[in-house]
Amino acid sequence: MTKSKAGGHPATDFWQPLTLFGIYRVLLGIIFIASYFLLQETRIWLNYNPASYLSFSLAYLSFGCLALCLNVLRKPRFSIQLSLLTLMDIGFIILLMYASGGIKSGLGLLLIITIAAASLISQGRLALFYAAVASIGLLLEQSYQMLIWNEDFGDYSHAVMLSISCFATAWLAHSFSKRASLNAQLASQRGIDLENLAQVNQLVTQEMDDGVIVVDQALTLRHRNRQADFLLGIQSEVRANQPLAEYVPELATLLQRWQQQGHGKQQGLIKLSLSKRDLRLKLMPVGESYAQGTVIFIQDWSQLQTQAQQLKLAALGRLTANIAHEIRNPLSAISHATQLLQEDESHDPASQRMLQIISDNVQRMEQMIKDVLELNRRDRTRQQEIRLTDFLREFHDQFYQVEKIPPQGFVLDTDVLEPTIMFDHRHLHQVLWNLCRNGWRHSRQRNGSLTLSLRSEARKWLIEVHDDGNGIPDSALAHLFEPFFTTESTGTGLGLYIARELCEANGATIEHAAVEQGCSFVIHIEKIEPA
Repeated sequence: MTKSKAGGHPATDFWQPLTLFGIYRVLLGIIFIASYFLLQETRIWLNYNPASYLSFSLAYLSFGCLALCLNVLRKPRFSIQLSLLTLMDIGFIILLMYASGGIKSGLGLLLIITIAAASLISQGRLALFYAAVASIGLLLEQSYQMLIWNEDFGDYSHAVMLSISCFATAWLAHSFSKRASLNAQLASQRGIDLENLAQVNQLVTQEMDDGVIVVDQALTLRHRNRQADFLLGIQSEVRANQPLAEYVPELATLLQRWQQQGHGKQQGLIKLSLSKRDLRLKLMPVGESYAQGTVIFIQDWSQLQTQAQQLKLAALGRLTANIAHEIRNPLSAISHATQLLQEDESHDPASQRMLQIISDNVQRMEQMIKDVLELNRRDRTRQQEIRLTDFLREFHDQFYQVEKIPPQGFVLDTDVLEPTIMFDHRHLHQVLWNLCRNGWRHSRQRNGSLTLSLRSEARKWLIEVHDDGNGIPDSALAHLFEPFFTTESTGTGLGLYIARELCEANGATIEHAAVEQGCSFVIHIEKIEPA
């Protein structure tokens, strides 16, 4: 029996049948009193005692009203109240039997109702005790009737049979209560399991990368997750059991057309184009056919294409790395042979020119191989704390000296900032060198043509490389960071692609910033949170 935390009372479900039993007592008392006035002239009961019968009936009605009040007030506690009221029920019924002429009055059958009700309410506890008390009362009442010669010895068997019936009723009620209790516990456990399973399913669907929508046979929205709202561009509030035609009209039309085409039980893959993106929809029936409902899985088509492209690029990277290793050895031999031929002064100018072309292309191929091999090292980061201002000053001095740039042409602006970042020192050096070399090559190559600056935002440090050249054509912006894309005849097309890959390997991003004059690339680096 479930107890509450307040005062040891059982749950409301156990008080309700006890209250109904109290109403039964009141009605039974009214019936006893009504029978006195209606049947007193007929004297259908043998040895009927009208005065005692009326007194006991009034007392039982008063007892029933008092018991009903105690049921409503729930005082005293449940177990005491149930046992006390049941014993008093048995006592009053036996007294009414005595006043009505004994076992032949038939009122003894009310004992079976009382025992059965009390046993079911108490879930079988004390059921046999109630039967024993009722049997003792019956036998004592029958014995008293025999002593005063109102009953003969042959009627004693009626009392014995009624006592046996009380025990049988108590045992059946006890068994039924135990089985009902086990079924209730099993149902409660199943309910908890179903609730937990529903919560797990909801958590799984809410955290899925794919959108999920469930509709019934009338195309009414039954379930969806946050990703579905995001992919479909839903920003308004969605109410419960909303028609799919109001939620996403295009999807409702597409689903109706699919069902009308008679696709029955088979799964379907269809494409839905909205204003913002292309979506890939997977339709699955609930049960055996779409007539019972449909589950719709939503995937971003552009994201799938991006993932496919990344897989292709990864496979291409592994392939090109293997090819690069194989090419490097014969390329070194060609380069060495070319150098030996160039040292021979007997060649005419035309031959020397051809040897120089071979040497230039060998160096270009060597640079391309280095870039390709660098792609496979993007995940081998060794991040360390870098004092960014000191790093940029050292890089500035080294770059204009190695690239033979006038100091006035390359300007460093750190805005009096002294940040510390987590980055691979070699990767950051390579990215900046690539950006600054491209910037100087495409600039006007005069004072202040190339600028390396450091700025601060809310949660990021920004490193910007800006040149005053002609900028990047609009037609090339969409392919800017693609591998092997270049606008120069001598370029490899891997510089910006490698720069982006190295930045992402260190948790940073790089982007092209639109400016009025020239070209600008900005590296976004997360700030280190203070310990």
